[in-house]
Amino acid sequence: MDLVFKYDLNETCKVLIQEKLDGLDIIYTYTGLGEVKLSCKISDQKREELKTQLGKYGIGIVDNKKELLVQKIKNILTQMAYLDEEDIINKTSIHLTEKLNLSYGYLSNIFTEITMSTIANYIILQKIERAKTLLTKEALTLTEIAHKLNYSSVAHLSNQFKKKTGLTPTAFQRIIEKRKDNN
Repeated sequence: MDLVFKYDLNETCKVLIQEKLDGLDIIYTYTGLGEVKLSCKISDQKREELKTQLGKYGIGIVDNKKELLVQKIKNILTQMAYLDEEDIINKTSIHLTEKLNLSYGYLSNIFTEITMSTIANYIILQKIERAKTLLTKEALTLTEIAHKLNYSSVAHLSNQFKKKTGLTPTAFQRIIEKRKDNN
């Protein structure tokens, strides 16, 4: 018997981070995707223990100011990719500027400097990852997925999907189904 899991990666990370902070008796307020505000300074020993515990799950603590800003941008963009279709934000540049209180040009330059990629490319990657999840975990048509991810058409989604993965969404779905059948 196989088990197939359905999960929300953002919620999983949030719960994991909260459990580790609680386990170390660190007092905090969860402020957003991957961000907490500490109520007081923590010892270097607790910080290292937290880093070690989270590191086991591939979660790190960002210390460099530019990397911190890029991580905040990524967190906002990831949140945007997982919004319900009625909550979709159409103007990323305005949203980022309002959330981070910095000019979009500055944010874009820092993002590209640190990641060697553009904000637009990161958005596409996040949408494709969400499309993969929807294709494998939900019983949605490509039209429904395109609508949910705010694509103008199924063709637009399919073109970006193929550019990033080398497969059409339908071919991707068939491969996943075949793997499930073989297990």
